Amino acid sequence: MKVRIGYGLGTHSTLDAERFAALVDGLERLGFDSLWLSERVTGPAPDPLIGLAVAAGRTSKLKLGMSVMVLPGRNPALVAKSLASLDVLSDGRLLPAFGLGTPDPAERQAFGVPREERAGWFEEALPLLRRLWTDDEVDHDGPRFSFRGLTVRPKPVQSPLDVWLGGIAGSELRRAGRLADGWLPSFLTPAEAAAGRAVIERSAADAGRQVDPEHFGALIPYARRDLPDRLATALAARRPGIDPAELVPVGLPAVLATLERFLDAGCSKFVLVPAEEPASWDDELDEVAERVLPLQSGQSVGTQPAA
Repeated sequence: MKVRIGYGLGTHSTLDAERFAALVDGLERLGFDSLWLSERVTGPAPDPLIGLAVAAGRTSKLKLGMSVMVLPGRNPALVAKSLASLDVLSDGRLLPAFGLGTPDPAERQAFGVPREERAGWFEEALPLLRRLWTDDEVDHDGPRFSFRGLTVRPKPVQSPLDVWLGGIAGSELRRAGRLADGWLPSFLTPAEAAAGRAVIERSAADAGRQVDPEHFGALIPYARRDLPDRLATALAARRPGIDPAELVPVGLPAVLATLERFLDAGCSKFVLVPAEEPASWDDELDEVAERVLPLQSGQSVGTQPAA
């Protein structure tokens, strides 16, 4: 099983150009697998497509993931064009991940899709994206989109271009089984990851397809010392009744232990997200890499000094 560890910024990043460059360069230098940028129109984090394009231009190995790009409210032909272009210009390093978007009314109004219509929009748009990435001409008549002989170029370098979805609700798990090539949820326990994988695999089998056994993972927020009040409040609302320490490990030893529990649950692809921005990206990434990247390379772990 190939363990891969990436790094994400979440939705609260306030990086300027210099700090973003330090983050990207550090991830490439240390051998992290990937960079993941989240979409939040009303937040300070950079647009994921723009940020990943900047990262692609500074690197040659780092993979480029979205955690996630909101699909409802976007024209799939234009999304297909943008993402195929990024995959070509990065020489096949794109990891597209899509979602329905946060239920926050301020965010929903930016995309113009009522909450109750998001799932239908998503399930029409995602299969269209796949066709636009592979077919020379696409005909489609649906409730939201109508195309006749539409050709979108360039085509992605990766063929097929794997699509990742998240979510832990029953409907989200079944959708991942029907439509996704990989699953990357957040704010869940290892036991929930194992149970979610089983649901996805059953849903995929019912749809006559299979999700690669190595395409199950988790996005894991972490704190270095204390859990920020902002995050503690959000966790209490999002996952009531669950100990926050089960969802957000505190300290690098706890991060490593959490990764190992997810590995035991059958996950092998991970994205670490700091709860707060560090003063120095070089120092932070050096310390995180020393602690967790031996998992990725297959070396023994647990011998590094405690953080």
